[in-house]
Amino acid sequence: MDEPRQTLFEYERESLTAHPTAYSENYLFTHKRAPLRRLHAIAPTLTELTGPSFGAEVLNECDDDLTRQHEGDPIGERIIVWGEVRDEDGVGVPSALIEIWQANAAGRYAHEVDVHDAPLDPNFTGRGRVLTDAAGWYRFTTIKPGAYPVGGLDNVWRPSHIHLSLFGPSLLSRLVTQMYFPGDPLLPFDTIFNTAPEHSRDRMIASLDRGATRSEWAVAYRFDIVLRGRRASAP
Repeated sequence: MDEPRQTLFEYERESLTAHPTAYSENYLFTHKRAPLRRLHAIAPTLTELTGPSFGAEVLNECDDDLTRQHEGDPIGERIIVWGEVRDEDGVGVPSALIEIWQANAAGRYAHEVDVHDAPLDPNFTGRGRVLTDAAGWYRFTTIKPGAYPVGGLDNVWRPSHIHLSLFGPSLLSRLVTQMYFPGDPLLPFDTIFNTAPEHSRDRMIASLDRGATRSEWAVAYRFDIVLRGRRASAP
């Protein structure tokens, strides 16, 4: 009996220079998180290369509009965020799940561990999700988040930002990143933003999109994301 043929999956491991270093002198929280020993690369499994896949059933009503998830309107500046999710070859990634979480307009998360002395908004939870369409485009509506202080550190403030977690065509394309806003004066002082490789920092800053802005309703920002490859968005 002939031996079964083994299917070979080509997988080009991305350069470690595409990611922030695990240990950063200025980013104090990496001092205990960073591994103490050299990492070893292992071969990807079939599951990592072929999944997961998502459909519309993973979404709930208003997941893509964080301003309509409660009875009343949230406080703050309403914004639209949209863009394209592409792979390293520049092709749009369909059905990519994007999960979103953020602080409210006062700079506070709706989470029990956030004890920042800022008001909670009963009409804003700060969590949502959206799927890219067949061509890789996505869009969601939310409130522009406020800056907030980092507890336990002297006069350290995080700039306004939105967290995004993406699942692309495989687990190996998973990306967790942050979207910042243009012209934020706190960016030069943010240790997380500046821990990212210098060549990738601009990819974490959205651009104002007047063409997508809705008059008298919401300002729009465009934020394109690249999964994997040398043009990948920074984690």
